[in-house]
Amino acid sequence: MKFAVVFAAVLAVALAAPADERDAQVLKYENDNLGVDGYNFQYETSNNINRAETAELKNFGDDVAALVVRGSYSYTGPDGQVYTVNYVADENGFQPEAPHIPRL
Repeated sequence: MKFAVVFAAVLAVALAAPADERDAQVLKYENDNLGVDGYNFQYETSNNINRAETAELKNFGDDVAALVVRGSYSYTGPDGQVYTVNYVADENGFQPEAPHIPRL
């Protein structure tokens, strides 16, 4: 009888464990490649990871041009809290902003 109770408890814990991250499924995916002028994409997964990004060609003058990228991503941390990061990547480098990222 003890074995059955212990087995049931172990089975319940195993079934309640979170699914392996490698088993996550893509729920939504959109991608618009605008060629040399930029792009847009976004995706969402079954393990609550979301990402969206847009890039556009910016002319800096003197025949110098580069992509300016803006986007965000979010995920659920081990503590159960959803973390969201917004960012810009341009001539000044990668610039993330989020409440959980310390400012320098």
